[in-house]
Amino acid sequence: MHRGFGQNIQMGITEKSLYQIGLFSKINRITTKTLRHYDEIDLLKPEYVDYATGYRFYTNDQLPRLHRILALRQIGMSLNDIKDILENPGNTVMLLKLKEKELSHQIQEEKQKLSRIRTWLEILKGGNPMNYTAIIKELPNVIVASMRVTVPSYDTYFDIIPKMGEEMTKQGAVCQVDPEYCFNIYHDGEFKDKDIDIEVCEAVIEAREDSEKIKYKKMPRIPAALCVLHKGPYSSLRNAYTFAFGWIKENNREVSGLPRESYIDGIWNKENEEDWLTELQIPIKED
Repeated sequence: MHRGFGQNIQMGITEKSLYQIGLFSKINRITTKTLRHYDEIDLLKPEYVDYATGYRFYTNDQLPRLHRILALRQIGMSLNDIKDILENPGNTVMLLKLKEKELSHQIQEEKQKLSRIRTWLEILKGGNPMNYTAIIKELPNVIVASMRVTVPSYDTYFDIIPKMGEEMTKQGAVCQVDPEYCFNIYHDGEFKDKDIDIEVCEAVIEAREDSEKIKYKKMPRIPAALCVLHKGPYSSLRNAYTFAFGWIKENNREVSGLPRESYIDGIWNKENEEDWLTELQIPIKED
């Protein structure tokens, strides 16, 4: 209830029981701008207003409400939620639990950032001689031409990939080019340098009829994959795997699928194998 200051005196309320907005703000370490905003949104209205001057006045009786507002703000509650809590105390537990869940998620995200900072510091100290960097990204759903084989070594790729291309040409398959996506899936689930169980996949515009060697299928979207770029020959990919799985362990993440190797640059466009660029992609569970 707002009354003119003159009326307040007549009702027996002395000036000593009232605080002008400036003094009230100093006592409670809160800006006058904030107090005016609280007034505007009906969160904390002044006890009295002198309509002749427009001065706002507060009393000691309003301190408990203000302190509760400030306490809830300090734990990150929104003004709308604070107003709901003050007006509907029965909603307090529900709103606090929602805030607890939100903060827990934020804490996990900040912990991950902290872990990545520490990883970078290790890189700068020379703990990562290959200068690997880990990022998490989504892998798209694609239609692929798939050929699964067991090969004795990485060198065998140079024999099987051209043969796969010839078979796809016979079938009339058209490779996806925007963007290109050629990758291997490792069914062993880890790096091996011999007797490798791989599935060679080439993204295509549309599926064709299966043949004895090549099958067509849809690969579902992967929401999160730990990705590491490796520059150099395939024989040194072991280093990228060591770094990636070490990162996953240090950051308390969990592998959720088979590793992929996505080929960006290779023998088809780079003569020197030191210039070959491969992205290791390891599906992981989302937070």
